[in-house]
Amino acid sequence: MHAVLGAADALGEPLVGLLGNPYYYGRFGFVPARSVGVAAPVPAWGDNFQVRTLSRYEGLAGRFRYAEPFDRF
Repeated sequence: MHAVLGAADALGEPLVGLLGNPYYYGRFGFVPARSVGVAAPVPAWGDNFQVRTLSRYEGLAGRFRYAEPFDRF
């Protein structure tokens, strides 16, 4: 997880989003997406949809969208 977060930060991504257990991913700095104004792609995901903001994050808000290849399913 640290390698993925470091790579995303180095590539200038503002945040990383994922669907998972908050107790597990909290150790990596993930927080419920809604706590920073980001809406889950599926509202029923609730606090299981989380984000980790990175150095380029500038208060982005709105609905999270996965990259198109992931959104096909």
